[in-house]
Amino acid sequence: MREERAKLLGYPDFAHFKLEPEMAKTPEAVRDLLMRVWEPAKRKALTDGAVLEAMLHADGIPGPLEPWDWRYYSEKRRRAEHDLDEAALKPYLSLNAMLGAMFDCAGRLFGLEFREIDGPFYHADVRGWEVTRQGRHIAVFLGDYFARGSKRSGAWCSAIRSQRKHGGDTRPVVVNVCNFAKGEPCLLSYDDARTLFHEFGHALHQMLSDVTYGFISGTSVARDFVELPSQLYEHWLEVPEVLERHARHYETGAPMPADLRERLLAAATWDQGFATVEFIASAMVDLEFHSGPAPQDPMQKQQEVLAALGLPQAIRMRHATPHFAHVFSGDGYSSGYYSYMWSEVMDADAFAAFEETGDAFDPETAERLERFILSAGGSEDAEVLYRKFRGAMPGVEALLKGRGLMEPA
Repeated sequence: MREERAKLLGYPDFAHFKLEPEMAKTPEAVRDLLMRVWEPAKRKALTDGAVLEAMLHADGIPGPLEPWDWRYYSEKRRRAEHDLDEAALKPYLSLNAMLGAMFDCAGRLFGLEFREIDGPFYHADVRGWEVTRQGRHIAVFLGDYFARGSKRSGAWCSAIRSQRKHGGDTRPVVVNVCNFAKGEPCLLSYDDARTLFHEFGHALHQMLSDVTYGFISGTSVARDFVELPSQLYEHWLEVPEVLERHARHYETGAPMPADLRERLLAAATWDQGFATVEFIASAMVDLEFHSGPAPQDPMQKQQEVLAALGLPQAIRMRHATPHFAHVFSGDGYSSGYYSYMWSEVMDADAFAAFEETGDAFDPETAERLERFILSAGGSEDAEVLYRKFRGAMPGVEALLKGRGLMEPA
């Protein structure tokens, strides 16, 4: 049906139809990006896989490394090489501490202030803050952080009311939704903390929006551009001074020990060959499903695409076709799952703009980020906005470096 719709509108296939308004524009541009990352990621994954297979054999288990072995031996190797225990991290990553870090970074970058306000809100677990800057009301921000039976899984950002100027200055009401385990206190894994920062990056895109019409405000942008602010904001969680200031023990208030913090940051690129390969495998299957004639047998098509890629035997797609909700629960990410990596190429390059100044909170770079990305919504083509911020479109080098996939010089 997607193919039929595309052809009725004059496109050769659904991928060409779907990608025309995105930054990528064409399936060929998407393939080019994914394959430039695929080869170094695959090399790293194969190297890591050989180490894990040797560990398997050392345990007296013959045969090749299987997908169900990978995570077990990868975790054993991680603990041996980085001595990093998630249980030791969690006391320093309470939800309250990480909210403080998140708000502090927004204050240092964009001058925002957050004052907690009373409800009632739509659920007793929800917390709210008024967001101001120099006394001016900017937004209301809500946080709905705990899992409950009535909530779907995952994490997301929604605008209950979007920013617009048409018909009067309307300021946004924005909510971040997560599914953390409720507790007193709520202690987060490092991945949970990264999710918290990720969704708040989307919230900043909504709250700092400054456009005339609501239908182009905030996150109303190209699908392969919308993840830029969220993935970019994750980088500030990895800034050592942010962890030093905010990652404090929930009982004693003591800062995270320096050696633990250093091991945490050193492990940031752990198993990125695996993670990158499993993502690109899913993205390429999605793209090829929608390029050319619609497959009569999707599972056969999946097998053909993975065989052509040369997916390592011990790695599977991140989302196998029967439960690939991004692609099949609606049109949101159909022929567009690649967009996370497209955005990551930009977010790595965008954070490099701060690193090049020697200051992760450089005021001039932050001002450009707000003016050309966070406040602009869909008022101009995404490529135009990014070029105004950075001066040029990025290559994949910053992403490969950030994921630890660069070949040694």
